[in-house]
Amino acid sequence: MNDQQRTNRNVSSGVIAAVSAAVVAVSGGVAWLTSQTPDTPTPGNPSQSIRQPQQPLTAQPGNEQTANIYWLKPTEKSFELVPQPVKIAAAQPNQTLEAAFQTLLAGPTEGTDSTTIPQGTKLLGMKVENNEVHVNLSEDFTSGGGSSSMVGRVGQVVYTATTLNPNAKVYIEVNGKPLEVLGGEGVEIQQPLTRKSFDENYPL
Repeated sequence: MNDQQRTNRNVSSGVIAAVSAAVVAVSGGVAWLTSQTPDTPTPGNPSQSIRQPQQPLTAQPGNEQTANIYWLKPTEKSFELVPQPVKIAAAQPNQTLEAAFQTLLAGPTEGTDSTTIPQGTKLLGMKVENNEVHVNLSEDFTSGGGSSSMVGRVGQVVYTATTLNPNAKVYIEVNGKPLEVLGGEGVEIQQPLTRKSFDENYPL
């Protein structure tokens, strides 16, 4: 019996020693992993927390803006300017207005709204700075129509150009030169134009 007890004690001691060694090895591995793990995500976490709030601030406002394009709706005596809101993907006011004018010059696609801007008129340039909007159009803009048609198209340009800033001053150019007289009937254009000056001096 004494030999058997000794043997059991020896086996137990061996098992305990093996388990202890395994525990020490595992503990050492865990300690090593613990010491290594924080080093990997820590540099990433602050940068992620900084970038994520900034992305919506820079991307969202520019991703989609609403601009009004102005068409002419026939009335009993003449026309009235009516807005059509369109969503435009652009980051800067210049880009928004350029896209709005491309849609305006393409003409209405549905409804009873119309335009007196001659087909084929092209946008040659657009500049927005401070409180001013400079619109450079091709010479087609000056062709065809009577005085009411001329006034109507000027109103479309002025109101569409000021969709983002209703108080902005608008300068209309044709082939890079200031537009002073429009059409054969000689509609004099007093620049700069604003919504207020247009309503006062060029009744539709």
